[in-house]
Amino acid sequence: MNKEENRDIIQFLGKITANWIWFLISAGIGILIAFLYARYQTPVYKISAKLLVNDEKKGGLASQGDLLDLGGILGAKSSVDNEAEVLKTRYLMEQVTKELNANVTYYHKGRIKDVEIYQAPFEVVPLSIGDSVIATSFELKQIAPSKIEVSNESFVKTVNFGEPFVVDEMGKIAIVRNLDVPFKNKKYLFNITSIDNKVAELMRNFQVSVVNKQVSAIDLSFNYPLPRKGEDFLRTLIEKYVEGNKEDKNIIADSTIAFIDNRLMLVGDELGTIESKIQTFRQNSRIADIDAQSKLLIENSSEYVNSLAEIETQLNILASLEGYLRDANATKRVLPSAVLPGDNVFNSLIEKYNSILLERDRLSLSSTETNPYVQNLDQQISNLRKDMLANISNTKASLTISGNELRKRTAQAEGEIKRVPATQRTYLDMARQQQIKQELYVFLLQKREETAISKTSNISNSKVIDPPKANPKPISPKRIIILVFGLAFGLVLPFAILYLRDLLNTNIVTKDDVVSRTSIPIIGEISKSKETETIVARQHSRSSISEQFRGLRTNLSFFLKPGEKTILLTSSMSGEGKSFVSLNLANVLAISGKKVVVMEMDLRKPNISNKLSISGEYGFTNYIISPNVEPASVVLPSGIHENLFIVTSGPIPPNPSETILASRTDDLMEFLNKTFDYIIVDAPPVGLVTDAQLLSKYADLTLYVVRQNYTNKKQLAIANELDINKRMTKMAILVNDIKLEGGYGYGYGYGYGYGYGTYGDQDQPKGFAAYLKNAIKSK
Repeated sequence: MNKEENRDIIQFLGKITANWIWFLISAGIGILIAFLYARYQTPVYKISAKLLVNDEKKGGLASQGDLLDLGGILGAKSSVDNEAEVLKTRYLMEQVTKELNANVTYYHKGRIKDVEIYQAPFEVVPLSIGDSVIATSFELKQIAPSKIEVSNESFVKTVNFGEPFVVDEMGKIAIVRNLDVPFKNKKYLFNITSIDNKVAELMRNFQVSVVNKQVSAIDLSFNYPLPRKGEDFLRTLIEKYVEGNKEDKNIIADSTIAFIDNRLMLVGDELGTIESKIQTFRQNSRIADIDAQSKLLIENSSEYVNSLAEIETQLNILASLEGYLRDANATKRVLPSAVLPGDNVFNSLIEKYNSILLERDRLSLSSTETNPYVQNLDQQISNLRKDMLANISNTKASLTISGNELRKRTAQAEGEIKRVPATQRTYLDMARQQQIKQELYVFLLQKREETAISKTSNISNSKVIDPPKANPKPISPKRIIILVFGLAFGLVLPFAILYLRDLLNTNIVTKDDVVSRTSIPIIGEISKSKETETIVARQHSRSSISEQFRGLRTNLSFFLKPGEKTILLTSSMSGEGKSFVSLNLANVLAISGKKVVVMEMDLRKPNISNKLSISGEYGFTNYIISPNVEPASVVLPSGIHENLFIVTSGPIPPNPSETILASRTDDLMEFLNKTFDYIIVDAPPVGLVTDAQLLSKYADLTLYVVRQNYTNKKQLAIANELDINKRMTKMAILVNDIKLEGGYGYGYGYGYGYGYGTYGDQDQPKGFAAYLKNAIKSK
């Protein structure tokens, strides 16, 4: 662990040690409450039984015969898990409750608690009670050998044994005498509740489990305060389960036979129907040989596709020729021949066109364009181009018609090809249904005979291998566990109180509360003063608080450089002990032989002059407003020590901040620096006014006073901001009013084993009684 964790543990143990008396008292109370709870808690016993279920499937896989077993499908054969679920049913517990009349409970009336009994000297017989009655308790008292009085808070009735009577909002009941049990007590109680509520209560105390999955055994357990009554509950439940199992088998057998007879008629009709459908389907679909018909359709479709591709090619060629012939710039180029092998007329036009074009090219070598023969050839070429364009248009129209026809035939052929698998699949489905119906018909005939034979030999599928028996020792209450829990609760309760007190406390308590919220160093810690006087750090005092002020005096040497002497004390708010710390720090400095002056600079609420019983009518304010007042005239002896002096605040000015800003303040501080070894400035709270910040320019060290269990944790942000922004000179934190006892000591353990007792110069109390008295007093 690191140092921080060690400190947390030590602090936590310190809180426990300081509050050990409360832990002891709480633990004792917890144990006492646990003892009384265990003493008067009704003991509960566990009643156990075991059933062996005839499960042929346990431990192996189901065979093919099992899969085709109609009895298994209908529930005639059961597994261990299924039977366990049957035993858990509410209906079975309801039968047990009605059989044993368990919704009526009998009690002996006791002084502290009522004790349930199994057999009472009387028996309550519900004649007509509703299913949703509210649980009601009655007191029964025998007033004569054959006469009794039945009463509760709102009902009183005197009746004879066996005489029916009506209870409002419940129904009619009768009470009969049980001659096997004598009347030992004068008063008895009985409680009547609804069947539903009693069943729910019994179900909560009843458990069914299959512990070993390798065997077909079921463990039953029932928890109840009366062992004999619990055994009868479990025994009756097993009997009802066995009876129900046999009855279920007979019902299932009868139902199975009726079901098979009904199914035989339906399956026979369905078999005839499916055979008729197959015949009709083959006729309508003209099915002879589906494979041969499919092959022929595919061949025809391929031919259509090839022919369509040829037509598409010819159309593309014609489109190119048409574009060429319509191009005015291509009139002198020769056309390719035999582009359409099947069109002799068009091919002859191309040949003629090419020959005339070649002849014109030869003539143009020796003649001009104006030659009549050349012009005649140009006319012939133009006419041939028109004839070829007309021929191309006709051919394209003819090919388009042929292509459309081929597309229709191709689509028709493809549709017939697609229908072939569907037709074949439909035929196969119908044939398979025919086979299934035929096999099912034969199977039902076989099972009908098997069911009729098995009905005559029905027995229960389970037997009791371990009859109900109560454990001789109760399972609850567990006294040791209850006592341990009571002890644990008694110890946890003070922990919780201490934790909540820390959690809800928003004020500074521990050193971590300061360190975790600011980087300003801590110069010292002052414990809580047990004295009523203001000055506690006297010359010959050996109290812990005197030593703490001496420690603070020593620590100043680490913060002040040579020549630095002015110390400013401020805080977040009033009441944190600035004046107390100022005077005692000044006193320990004066005791050491230093000449010290304390300046009462809280001009709004001066306090030091009152603590020293010095008149504050003449002081700093008089010096500022009167130019004739000399600095030495406002420095007064403190009356505590010859080296300790004080500058009081004087009359309260209307403008304290402007008063501090006066130029004569500089002169006063210069005089004090020349005259004294230390200057202690008691400034106002910096969290409320700005006076302390105005005075900080004169300070060599600023002591920021915080008070345990008084200063709010959030107020440390003020000090932290002042330090980070350098708005005050060299800051250090002084923690005041630390409580050394009670586990919340800021510096826990300060003074112990150091030679200085926490009780100052007084002797510590002796003995346990004195310590207990002091501990309770401190709380």
